[in-house]
Amino acid sequence: MPEGHILHRLARLHQRRFAGAPVGVSSPQGRFESGAALVDGRPLLCAEAWGKHLFHHYAHGPIVHVHLGIYGHFTEFDLVDGHLPEPVGQVRMRMVGTGYGTDLRGPAACEVIDEAQVAGVIARLGPDPLRGDADPSLAFKRIAKSRKSIAALLMDQSVLAGVGNVYRSEVLFRHRIDPYRPGVQIGEADFAEIWADLVALMKVGLRRGSIVVVRPEDDHGAPAYAAGKPRTYVYRRAGDPCRVCGTAVQTAELEGRNVFWCPSCQT
Repeated sequence: MPEGHILHRLARLHQRRFAGAPVGVSSPQGRFESGAALVDGRPLLCAEAWGKHLFHHYAHGPIVHVHLGIYGHFTEFDLVDGHLPEPVGQVRMRMVGTGYGTDLRGPAACEVIDEAQVAGVIARLGPDPLRGDADPSLAFKRIAKSRKSIAALLMDQSVLAGVGNVYRSEVLFRHRIDPYRPGVQIGEADFAEIWADLVALMKVGLRRGSIVVVRPEDDHGAPAYAAGKPRTYVYRRAGDPCRVCGTAVQTAELEGRNVFWCPSCQT
Protein backbone atom coordinates (compact mmCIF):
# COMPACT_ATOMS: atom_id res chain seq x y z
CA MET A 1 0.00 0.00 0.00
CA PRO A 2 1.45 3.42 -0.93
CA GLU A 3 2.66 5.39 2.08
CA GLY A 4 1.82 9.02 2.73
CA HIS A 5 4.68 10.58 0.77
CA ILE A 6 3.27 9.08 -2.45
CA LEU A 7 -0.10 10.76 -1.90
CA HIS A 8 1.58 14.09 -1.20
CA ARG A 9 3.62 13.71 -4.39
CA LEU A 10 0.42 13.03 -6.33
CA ALA A 11 -1.26 16.06 -4.78
CA ARG A 12 1.66 18.28 -5.81
CA LEU A 13 1.73 16.83 -9.32
CA HIS A 14 -2.01 17.23 -9.85
CA GLN A 15 -1.93 20.74 -8.39
CA ARG A 16 0.83 21.71 -10.82
CA ARG A 17 -0.71 20.07 -13.89
CA PHE A 18 -4.45 20.62 -13.45
CA ALA A 19 -5.24 23.37 -10.96
CA GLY A 20 -6.65 26.66 -12.17
CA ALA A 21 -8.29 25.35 -15.33
CA PRO A 22 -11.26 23.18 -16.31
CA VAL A 23 -10.60 19.46 -16.17
CA GLY A 24 -12.27 16.79 -18.23
CA VAL A 25 -13.24 13.96 -15.89
CA SER A 26 -14.65 10.65 -17.07
CA SER A 27 -14.88 7.02 -16.00
CA PRO A 28 -13.96 4.69 -18.89
CA GLN A 29 -14.67 1.73 -16.63
CA GLY A 30 -18.09 3.14 -15.73
CA ARG A 31 -17.92 2.60 -11.95
CA PHE A 32 -17.35 6.32 -11.29
CA GLU A 33 -19.59 7.60 -14.09
CA SER A 34 -22.07 9.52 -11.93
CA GLY A 35 -19.31 11.06 -9.82
CA ALA A 36 -17.31 12.06 -12.88
CA ALA A 37 -20.35 13.81 -14.32
CA LEU A 38 -20.56 16.02 -11.21
CA VAL A 39 -17.06 17.46 -11.70
CA ASP A 40 -16.47 17.13 -15.45
CA GLY A 41 -15.55 20.50 -16.97
CA ARG A 42 -15.16 22.30 -13.65
CA PRO A 43 -11.91 24.07 -12.74
CA LEU A 44 -9.78 22.22 -10.22
CA LEU A 45 -9.13 24.61 -7.33
CA CYS A 46 -6.57 22.56 -5.44
CA ALA A 47 -5.31 19.07 -4.72
CA GLU A 48 -4.20 18.08 -1.22
CA ALA A 49 -3.28 14.99 0.77
CA TRP A 50 -3.98 13.95 4.35
CA GLY A 51 -2.14 10.77 5.22
CA LYS A 52 -3.11 8.20 2.61
CA HIS A 53 -6.13 10.20 1.36
CA LEU A 54 -6.12 12.45 -1.71
CA PHE A 55 -8.67 15.24 -2.23
CA HIS A 56 -9.37 17.13 -5.47
CA HIS A 57 -11.35 20.32 -4.71
CA TYR A 58 -13.40 21.56 -7.67
CA ALA A 59 -15.11 24.91 -8.23
CA HIS A 60 -18.50 25.35 -6.57
CA GLY A 61 -18.12 22.62 -4.03
CA PRO A 62 -17.69 19.01 -5.15
CA ILE A 63 -14.59 17.17 -3.96
CA VAL A 64 -13.20 13.93 -5.34
CA HIS A 65 -11.84 11.71 -2.56
CA VAL A 66 -9.38 8.96 -3.50
CA HIS A 67 -7.87 6.27 -1.31
CA LEU A 68 -5.52 4.04 -3.29
CA GLY A 69 -5.68 1.08 -0.93
CA ILE A 70 -3.41 -1.82 -1.86
CA TYR A 71 -3.87 -1.89 -5.63
CA GLY A 72 -4.72 1.67 -6.65
CA HIS A 73 -2.36 3.74 -8.76
CA PHE A 74 -2.30 6.73 -11.10
CA THR A 75 -0.54 6.72 -14.45
CA GLU A 76 0.26 10.02 -16.12
CA PHE A 77 0.29 10.73 -19.86
CA ASP A 78 1.03 13.66 -22.14
CA LEU A 79 -1.42 14.78 -24.80
CA VAL A 80 0.17 14.83 -28.22
CA ASP A 81 -1.69 17.25 -30.52
CA GLY A 82 -4.67 16.90 -28.22
CA HIS A 83 -4.83 13.15 -28.82
CA LEU A 84 -6.19 10.99 -26.00
CA PRO A 85 -4.72 7.48 -25.71
CA GLU A 86 -7.17 4.62 -25.45
CA PRO A 87 -7.74 3.51 -21.85
CA VAL A 88 -5.75 0.45 -20.87
CA GLY A 89 -7.30 -1.84 -18.27
CA GLN A 90 -10.01 -0.85 -15.82
CA VAL A 91 -9.66 2.93 -15.59
CA ARG A 92 -11.88 4.14 -12.75
CA MET A 93 -11.24 7.85 -13.35
CA ARG A 94 -9.58 9.76 -16.19
CA MET A 95 -8.59 13.42 -15.79
CA VAL A 96 -7.63 15.47 -18.84
CA GLY A 97 -6.20 18.96 -18.62
CA THR A 98 -4.19 21.19 -20.91
CA GLY A 99 -1.47 18.99 -22.31
CA TYR A 100 -1.67 16.34 -19.59
CA GLY A 101 -3.86 13.52 -18.41
CA THR A 102 -3.92 10.88 -15.70
CA ASP A 103 -5.70 7.55 -15.30
CA LEU A 104 -6.67 6.03 -11.94
CA ARG A 105 -6.96 2.27 -11.64
CA GLY A 106 -7.89 -0.02 -8.78
CA PRO A 107 -8.49 2.40 -5.88
CA ALA A 108 -10.14 1.36 -2.65
CA ALA A 109 -12.21 4.56 -2.81
CA CYS A 110 -13.04 7.07 -5.54
CA GLU A 111 -16.06 9.17 -4.70
CA VAL A 112 -17.48 12.69 -4.76
CA ILE A 113 -18.03 14.14 -1.29
CA ASP A 114 -18.61 17.55 0.28
CA GLU A 115 -16.69 19.63 2.81
CA ALA A 116 -18.53 18.12 5.78
CA GLN A 117 -17.59 14.63 4.63
CA VAL A 118 -13.98 15.69 4.12
CA ALA A 119 -13.96 16.97 7.69
CA GLY A 120 -15.32 13.60 8.79
CA VAL A 121 -12.49 11.74 7.05
CA ILE A 122 -9.86 14.04 8.54
CA ALA A 123 -11.40 13.77 12.02
CA ARG A 124 -10.68 10.03 11.95
CA LEU A 125 -7.00 10.56 11.14
CA GLY A 126 -4.04 11.26 13.38
CA PRO A 127 -1.50 13.99 12.58
CA ASP A 128 0.31 13.70 9.25
CA PRO A 129 4.10 14.22 9.45
CA LEU A 130 4.07 15.83 6.01
CA ARG A 131 1.57 18.53 6.89
CA GLY A 132 2.76 21.79 8.38
CA ASP A 133 -0.40 22.06 10.49
CA ALA A 134 0.13 18.68 12.19
CA ASP A 135 0.05 18.53 15.99
CA PRO A 136 2.22 15.59 17.13
CA SER A 137 1.01 15.92 20.72
CA LEU A 138 -2.31 14.42 19.60
CA ALA A 139 -0.51 11.24 18.55
CA PHE A 140 1.59 11.06 21.71
CA LYS A 141 -1.49 11.38 23.94
CA ARG A 142 -2.99 8.28 22.31
CA ILE A 143 0.27 6.34 22.35
CA ALA A 144 1.00 7.17 26.00
CA LYS A 145 -2.36 5.72 27.09
CA SER A 146 -2.20 2.51 25.05
CA ARG A 147 -0.86 -0.92 25.97
CA LYS A 148 -0.75 -1.89 22.31
CA SER A 149 2.71 -2.26 20.80
CA ILE A 150 4.36 0.82 19.37
CA ALA A 151 4.67 -1.00 16.03
CA ALA A 152 0.89 -1.44 15.88
CA LEU A 153 0.25 2.14 16.99
CA LEU A 154 2.51 3.63 14.32
CA MET A 155 0.47 1.83 11.66
CA ASP A 156 -2.87 2.95 13.11
CA GLN A 157 -4.02 5.78 10.85
CA SER A 158 -6.11 7.24 13.66
CA VAL A 159 -2.88 7.71 15.63
CA LEU A 160 -0.53 8.78 12.82
CA ALA A 161 -1.65 9.43 9.25
CA GLY A 162 0.47 8.32 6.33
CA VAL A 163 2.94 6.00 8.05
CA GLY A 164 3.10 2.54 6.48
CA ASN A 165 5.02 -0.66 7.04
CA VAL A 166 8.36 0.50 5.66
CA TYR A 167 8.56 3.73 7.66
CA ARG A 168 7.21 1.92 10.74
CA SER A 169 9.86 -0.81 10.74
CA GLU A 170 12.70 1.47 9.75
CA VAL A 171 12.08 4.33 12.18
CA LEU A 172 11.88 1.90 15.09
CA PHE A 173 15.22 0.42 14.07
CA ARG A 174 16.79 3.84 13.69
CA HIS A 175 15.82 4.62 17.29
CA ARG A 176 16.64 1.14 18.65
CA ILE A 177 13.10 0.55 19.91
CA ASP A 178 11.67 -2.95 20.23
CA PRO A 179 8.53 -3.02 18.04
CA TYR A 180 6.66 -4.85 20.81
CA ARG A 181 7.28 -2.15 23.44
CA PRO A 182 3.84 -0.97 24.69
CA GLY A 183 2.83 2.58 23.93
CA VAL A 184 2.67 3.38 27.65
CA GLN A 185 6.42 2.71 27.81
CA ILE A 186 7.26 5.23 25.07
CA GLY A 187 8.44 8.41 26.73
CA GLU A 188 7.68 11.87 25.45
CA ALA A 189 11.32 12.38 24.45
CA ASP A 190 11.33 9.04 22.60
CA PHE A 191 8.23 10.00 20.66
CA ALA A 192 9.57 13.48 19.88
CA GLU A 193 12.62 11.86 18.27
CA ILE A 194 10.46 9.38 16.33
CA TRP A 195 8.20 12.18 15.08
CA ALA A 196 11.11 14.43 14.03
CA ASP A 197 12.71 11.51 12.20
CA LEU A 198 9.47 10.63 10.40
CA VAL A 199 9.06 14.25 9.30
CA ALA A 200 12.61 14.30 7.92
CA LEU A 201 12.45 10.86 6.27
CA MET A 202 9.05 11.41 4.71
CA LYS A 203 10.16 14.78 3.32
CA VAL A 204 13.01 12.95 1.60
CA GLY A 205 10.48 10.44 0.26
CA LEU A 206 8.27 13.29 -0.94
CA ARG A 207 11.17 14.94 -2.73
CA ARG A 208 12.76 11.80 -4.21
CA GLY A 209 9.74 9.56 -4.71
CA SER A 210 11.33 6.66 -2.82
CA ILE A 211 11.84 5.69 0.81
CA VAL A 212 15.45 6.42 1.80
CA VAL A 213 16.14 5.44 5.42
CA VAL A 214 19.69 4.04 5.66
CA ARG A 215 22.31 6.44 6.94
CA PRO A 216 25.27 7.00 4.58
CA GLU A 217 27.71 5.20 6.88
CA ASP A 218 25.51 2.07 6.78
CA ASP A 219 24.59 2.21 3.09
CA HIS A 220 26.74 -0.67 1.90
CA GLY A 221 26.86 -4.45 1.92
CA ALA A 222 23.88 -6.57 0.93
CA PRO A 223 21.71 -5.07 -1.81
CA ALA A 224 18.17 -3.83 -1.31
CA TYR A 225 15.28 -6.25 -0.96
CA ALA A 226 14.18 -5.52 -4.53
CA ALA A 227 15.79 -4.20 -7.70
CA GLY A 228 15.64 -0.42 -7.99
CA LYS A 229 14.82 0.08 -4.29
CA PRO A 230 17.11 1.87 -1.80
CA ARG A 231 18.58 -0.27 0.96
CA THR A 232 16.64 -0.73 4.19
CA TYR A 233 17.89 -1.68 7.65
CA VAL A 234 15.30 -4.36 8.41
CA TYR A 235 12.25 -4.10 6.14
CA ARG A 236 11.90 -7.32 4.08
CA ARG A 237 15.33 -8.51 5.25
CA ALA A 238 14.23 -11.41 7.48
CA GLY A 239 17.13 -13.78 8.08
CA ASP A 240 19.71 -11.38 6.62
CA PRO A 241 22.43 -9.92 8.85
CA CYS A 242 21.70 -6.57 10.48
CA ARG A 243 23.62 -3.79 8.72
CA VAL A 244 24.86 -2.52 12.09
CA CYS A 245 25.54 -5.55 14.30
CA GLY A 246 25.29 -8.62 12.03
CA THR A 247 22.48 -10.35 13.98
CA ALA A 248 19.85 -12.03 11.81
CA VAL A 249 16.86 -9.79 11.20
CA GLN A 250 13.59 -11.23 12.49
CA THR A 251 10.02 -10.92 11.27
CA ALA A 252 6.59 -11.75 12.65
CA GLU A 253 2.99 -11.02 11.81
CA LEU A 254 1.51 -8.20 13.86
CA GLU A 255 -2.16 -7.31 13.34
CA GLY A 256 -2.14 -8.69 9.82
CA ARG A 257 1.12 -7.10 8.66
CA ASN A 258 4.72 -8.29 8.90
CA VAL A 259 6.99 -6.32 11.18
CA PHE A 260 10.78 -6.54 10.90
CA TRP A 261 13.41 -5.86 13.57
CA CYS A 262 16.90 -6.64 14.84
CA PRO A 263 16.68 -8.45 18.20
CA SER A 264 20.12 -7.18 19.24
CA CYS A 265 19.85 -3.51 18.26
CA GLN A 266 16.21 -3.09 19.28
CA THR A 267 15.93 -3.99 22.92
